[in-house]
Amino acid sequence: MKDEKLTTDEYNALDEVRRGIQGRPSACVARNTKRLSGLKMLSFARNGHLSLTEKGKERLFLRRCILGLRALAADPAAKLDDEVIAFLGKKSHIATTDTGFAVTDKGRETLADIEAQGL
Repeated sequence: MKDEKLTTDEYNALDEVRRGIQGRPSACVARNTKRLSGLKMLSFARNGHLSLTEKGKERLFLRRCILGLRALAADPAAKLDDEVIAFLGKKSHIATTDTGFAVTDKGRETLADIEAQGL
């Protein structure tokens, strides 16, 4: 089993590819392309352009959800995008309140699990 724990730099490279690369890739993308393509998170098209795979998109989305859950735990008035709110609400990790959203007991357990794993 491969070590699929990503660094901040690798997440930044995935996000940059998601936004689209115009011209040459940045140093961040160039540094991390080999490992990310080996983990099947990036793929090369026949014309040489980089793109995210479904696995890469999923990993970025899960990171946004984790960061959003942490932000809500710290500040219930934190702003999150609609996709993250919908996902966390559907999984019962957050609940609506008068001031915005609150992290549920299940959400706190999930955050504790994530911290224990070092993600």
